[in-house]
Amino acid sequence: MSEIDPIVRAVEAVLFASTEPMGIDSIRAYVADTDNAAIRAALDTLEAQYRGRGIALVRRGDRWHFQTAPDLAHLLRRDREEARRLSRAGIETLAIIAYHEPVSRAEIEAIRGVAISKGTLDVLMEAGWVRPAGRREVPGRPLIYATTPAFLQHFGLTSRRDLPGLEDLRAAGLLDPVDLALEKLDDEADNAASAASDGE
Repeated sequence: MSEIDPIVRAVEAVLFASTEPMGIDSIRAYVADTDNAAIRAALDTLEAQYRGRGIALVRRGDRWHFQTAPDLAHLLRRDREEARRLSRAGIETLAIIAYHEPVSRAEIEAIRGVAISKGTLDVLMEAGWVRPAGRREVPGRPLIYATTPAFLQHFGLTSRRDLPGLEDLRAAGLLDPVDLALEKLDDEADNAASAASDGE
């Protein structure tokens, strides 16, 4: 049996013992006399070694952690705590923050078209999916919100770039029929205006 690189073993042990996803700097704090390149190389090695096994090393944003292989998650589902169901307002607010972050409360309300209760943001922050991300440098300096690494982890995303686009949502049948009808009317109005300007 070939000898395993001691840095790979150390990184594996640190990640296995961690209850939270860890960034390269956090891992390096536990692994003496290494640089970021050595940690990255160890992570690449571990990712390859665990590919196709019962657990996998996955990246969420700039953090890494071990998780059950997605195709085996159903075996453990009965042991998991029942997830809290979000209200429609909560789902809409989370989606707006994810697609537009960083975003202020007023901007969320402008996009939704209705006021949001303080409790909606509180629930999202309590779930660990949303965090305050500073203040907008405009009069009044409103608080702005962004998603967290826990949001990426919960929804199985590597980064926000993995969020589905409009075409993906339409193909999955997840767009509101009213929204689709309004979009079609807007397209028809644009086409009519374009045809009128061409005829002039």
